[in-house]
Parts: sequence; C-alpha cells; structure tokens
Amino acid sequence: MQQDWQSSVVYQIYPKSFSSHHGRATGDILGVVDRLDYLQWLGVDYLWLTPIYASPQKDNGYDVSDYYAIDPAYGSMADFDLLLSEATQRGLRIMLDIVVNHTSVQHAWFQEALKGRDNPYRDFYIWRDQPNNWQSKFGGSAWALDPASGQYYLHLFDESQADLNWENPRLRQAVFEMMQFWADKGVAGFRLDVINLISKQQDFSDDDSDGRRFYTDGPRVHEYLQEMHRKVFAGRDLLTVGEMSSTTLPHCINYSRPDRHELSMTFNFHHLKVDYPQGEKWLAAPFDFIELKRILSDWQSGMNEGGGWNAIFWCNHDQPRVVSRFGDDGEYRLESAKMLATTLHGLQGTPYIYQGEEIGMANPAFTQISDYRDVETLNAYQSLSAAGVAEADIMAAIKQKSRDNSRTPMQWDDGINAGFSSAEPWIGIASQPEQVNVAAAMADQNSVLYHYRQLIALRKTSAALKYGEYQCLSADDPAIWAYSRSLPDEILLVVSNFTASRAEFSNVAIPEGWSGELLLTNYADIGADFSQFNLRPFESLMVRFSAS
Repeated sequence: MQQDWQSSVVYQIYPKSFSSHHGRATGDILGVVDRLDYLQWLGVDYLWLTPIYASPQKDNGYDVSDYYAIDPAYGSMADFDLLLSEATQRGLRIMLDIVVNHTSVQHAWFQEALKGRDNPYRDFYIWRDQPNNWQSKFGGSAWALDPASGQYYLHLFDESQADLNWENPRLRQAVFEMMQFWADKGVAGFRLDVINLISKQQDFSDDDSDGRRFYTDGPRVHEYLQEMHRKVFAGRDLLTVGEMSSTTLPHCINYSRPDRHELSMTFNFHHLKVDYPQGEKWLAAPFDFIELKRILSDWQSGMNEGGGWNAIFWCNHDQPRVVSRFGDDGEYRLESAKMLATTLHGLQGTPYIYQGEEIGMANPAFTQISDYRDVETLNAYQSLSAAGVAEADIMAAIKQKSRDNSRTPMQWDDGINAGFSSAEPWIGIASQPEQVNVAAAMADQNSVLYHYRQLIALRKTSAALKYGEYQCLSADDPAIWAYSRSLPDEILLVVSNFTASRAEFSNVAIPEGWSGELLLTNYADIGADFSQFNLRPFESLMVRFSAS
C-alpha cells in the first residue's frame, strides 16, 4: 500500500531564523508554536525542524553536544512537548533532524574519549596515529590532533565536529536508543544529516582527490540503515529522509526502495551544483539550464523505474534562495517564484518547502564579509583571500553561494525586524521586507503564497502528481522546461519559461479526443489552445488532459 507521505508536503523550519517568541536575537520553539495556525492554513503536513539540541553552535546546531536536551537558546523540553501537542491538534506532524555522522567535541562521549586510549568511549570516534590526506568539507585537513594522546581524530566537517565510528556496535546502539527516545515522544519523522557518510573504508588510504570516494555511500552504509530500520523505524509510522552527499542514483534507489527497509526517501544535491563551474562552488557563475533539466529528469525517471522515492526541493538552510538562483528576484520576482514552484511541485516525489520560499524571499545581497555568520563562508573567505583571489571576486561568489542566503530571518510583516523579533536579529534582514512578508502575501490572492497553497492542495487530490510517469519534452530547449506526468486516463503537462524573454513551445502530443483543463498559471489571461504556447517572461502553466 502506498504510504501517506507520497501525497504530503514537508515544510522546513530553521528555528534560529523563524520566529522569536521571547523577543531575542534568535528564534525559539515557542516562536514556532506561535506560527502553527499559519502553517495549518498553508496546508503542509510535516514540519521539519533543523537541530534544536544542546550545541555550542559552531555549525548552527549541527554540532550536537547532548542529543537528549533542548538548547536553552531555543527553549526547554516543556516547550518542545507543547509544540508536539499543539501541532498534533492542528494535524501537523513534527520531524527532527538527526545528526549522527558526527558530534560536537563538547559531547560527553568525546570528552570521555579524550581521557585516554583505553577509555570505553574512545572507540566511539575515529582515531589514527598519522593522518591521511583527506580534506574537510569546510576546508583544510579532515584530521585534528589530540595533543594529550598524540593521535588524530577524523572530522569531515568542522574541527569541532568529530566523526562517529559506526563500526562500533556500542555506538550504533547508543544512536538507536536516542532515536527511540524521540520517536516514543511522538516525533513523526526524521531527517538524517549526511547519513550516507557514516561508513568509512577502514584502510583510510590516501587519495588523489579529497577522500570522499572512501566514505561516500560507504561499504556498510546500507547494512547500518537496515539495522536502524529494524531497531527504530519498524512498527512506527515515521517519515524518514536521508540527506545524501555526492551520492548516486543506484544507491538512492536502494536507500528508498520499500522492500529494502532503509528509508522513505532521499535528498540528493546534483541539481544544485549546476552553477558550480568545473565543480567549483566559490565562483560566481550563471546556472546551466540544460544540465539542470537533464539531472532532474534522470532522477525522475531513474527513481521511478527503480522503485525509489525522491524528496524534491529547491531550497534549504544550506542553499541560496531559488528565486535569486534560478529566477529573477527583481522585475519578475512574482512570476519567477511562481514558475519555480509549479515546475518543482509538478515532479514526482515529496516536496519540501523551506521557510520563506512560499512568499518568494530572495537572497539578502549582503555587501561585506562582516554581514555573514556561516562558518563555511568565513572559511572560504579566508582561504580564497590567502590564495590571492580578488576581493570583488570573493564577495561576488559569497553573495551568490553562501549558506547565509537562506538563513536570514523569516519575514512576517512590515514592522520592526519584519516581525521576526523585537530585538535586533542575529543576522541581517533580507531585501524588501516591506513588500515581501507573510501578512502582505495573505492579503493578496495573487501572491506567491496563494500559489504555493494551491500546489499543496493539488498534490493531495491528483493521482497523476503522485504516480504519473515522467517524460521530459524539451531536453535541449534553451528557455523552456516542459514535461508530462502520465497515467492511462490522465496526463498532466507542465510548461515553464525560465527566461525574461518570450519563448515558444509546441511539442505537445495529446491523445485524440482528449481535452485540456488549466489547473494553474502565473499569468491571468491565458488562451484555450493547449497544443502550442507563446510564453511570456517566466510564464508557467499546469494543464490536465483527460478523455472528453
């Protein structure tokens, strides 16, 4: 039986930037509670919260120091229990972020491990007498020295985030018990952070690159996830999604195929590297539209044929705002934000909406490095500066690519600090808060927000959106992405213009005797001929065809 999450929509909340109940620089759990009525009105089903556990916040909570405690900056366990209760009353389900590739070096396990090589927690982490040449994803060596023992510990991310040793069954059991604790509380799902990195090749060989081939989709990762399923997921109604770093289609089919008993679905990020020239993130560059279509089309067809399931998304807390990235955040912000929404939500998979995406929030266009807070961004600035890259080129890349682009405060109204807090926020407000905010969007039936609300409602009623076979109709078109989603008795057609110029499209083959019904568009005056299209800037349509 197909499960409920195949017709659900997930809304991602970055609590630090969502809403401050207490009027502080950062958001909190009670701020989320305050906004539940809005989220219920929007129509989403699940609320995914990025980490709210105790943390020194070196990487905005992805450096956990206590999995069983709420960070005081976000509130208390009583606040979380209230959130669970209030969300449940509104038909909303809570998902938590599970970060178990690594912990903070301030976690009790690591602090015990530092006491000596014979400490029982030493083997919860990965130690070597000599480092290999693997590189951290945040820059520099992936190894850090413990002076007391003379050994090095692995950190694929920041030096403050020590990688866990999943080869150790005691570590795995401790992780599973922690997840059981939250599931028993009533949490309805888990998003598993970089979960495909947990299994490392055990010879720790040097690499001619950065080392990722030795730990990405590693040798025992499927075994570990199947064990997690048996011990945590089985018998519980949980949505589970894995964040898969630098993964492959065959692996993601296996991660998400129901008969393998691993995860519900997977995130992959290949489509969000189409503006990385030669794989280089920190260069300002336009995106490759043909490649964007090719990647997403390959994953649509491949996951469907293999029996897997996609988590589909444009935005999250690590990515720039999509209206700035693939649309036009100036003259055509409204049109391009709606176009991008229709294009994504017409695909097969479970859609994820990141806070502010539904009102068309854009990148903040910060102008100086002191405006940024993200550790990856600040490390990149230092390394690029040291390499002699011109300041203007560094800032152009950061302005386009920084993770802080998505981390500015949610814009609720046109009041002080866009309604996020009465206090000055921890990071600056993005552009145009007077026009781009929830209150203004709710008062305007033509807003991006109402467009998202229609798409969310449509997913719950359209069989073709859930199960229709995907076919790309415009693979090589430089302006148009058109595709169909087909069932024997219904065809959905999505046609989107990704440019600020007019573009024509006519490659539409509909069975004789079938008629079309316009479901959604971002322009008001649409003709009745659905066999050919002369699209205006960023125009997009979704049409349903069926037998007359």
